[in-house]
Amino acid sequence: MEPHHANKPKPKLSMKHSKFISCKLYISESRNAMAVDAIERASKSDAQVVVVSQFGDNHYNRFRYTLVSYIIDDRSTGEVIYSPIRKVLLAMIEAAFSTIDLESQSGAHPRIGVVDDLSFHPLGQATMEDAASLAKQVASDIGNGLQVPVFLYAAAHPTGKSAGAIRRELGYYRPNYKDNQWLGSMLPDVLPVKPDVGPTHVSHKRGATTVGVTPWIENYNVPVLSKDVATVRRITRRVSGRGGGLPTVQALALFHGDDCTEIACLLDPDHVSAYQVQTVVEQIAGEQGLEVEQGYSTDITKDAMLDKYLKITCADD
Repeated sequence: MEPHHANKPKPKLSMKHSKFISCKLYISESRNAMAVDAIERASKSDAQVVVVSQFGDNHYNRFRYTLVSYIIDDRSTGEVIYSPIRKVLLAMIEAAFSTIDLESQSGAHPRIGVVDDLSFHPLGQATMEDAASLAKQVASDIGNGLQVPVFLYAAAHPTGKSAGAIRRELGYYRPNYKDNQWLGSMLPDVLPVKPDVGPTHVSHKRGATTVGVTPWIENYNVPVLSKDVATVRRITRRVSGRGGGLPTVQALALFHGDDCTEIACLLDPDHVSAYQVQTVVEQIAGEQGLEVEQGYSTDITKDAMLDKYLKITCADD
């Protein structure tokens, strides 16, 4: 796959900007080559926006793109007035909507929409307020511009409502088909909860979207060699912060092949390490007589991300 920055002009940005933003864009499709290609082409539409990493999983039928760019704010108001990432995200989202139909999509990962989630994270000297300002602009592009319901969470939400709370209200974690996949659209025509932006009516082809702002999080998956999803879910609850396990850890037990159930985790690296997650999963699974493989991160670190972005965008022509 050709690097997204190939044959692109490389503007010198390091001396101009100190505030940067990262967005993790989660698309509910990884098997459709035409869709993946269209989204990737859209991601290359501005050389000042870099897809620093991406990760697709065919069992989950899900793709994550991690983008980085700079932001400019109004010093008098503090509001973000420009970031090239906004236009690129919109282009990628439009490409996803034009090539993916949620009604015919299935996968082992839950989802409420074709564009399932956008999580924004400040980098460099950017603040959570900067990230929230930009996130709300992108939410408006999706909700008001494309007429897709958008639910805000964490620092983008007026009361800081969590993504997990929103998803539970929408039935995101409901039992799936034969414990191994979600099929088609899962939302009713009229949403049971009013979205923060956009219509209350849902297109079954597009679904809905969540948009949030949090401190940097890491994705870490631990394979448990068992088809017994119910047992692995019990282990997952004991690992997650909500279940009284490791603080800040969010975890899901997801079918991942013929003989494996993964514990997919989101963690705050300032509070919990991947090593701690691995150790606790191994300990609890061992009590059930289950074998655990070494887990893996699906993204690069926060520091590596900004470093990679600056090296690409600030290189000499």
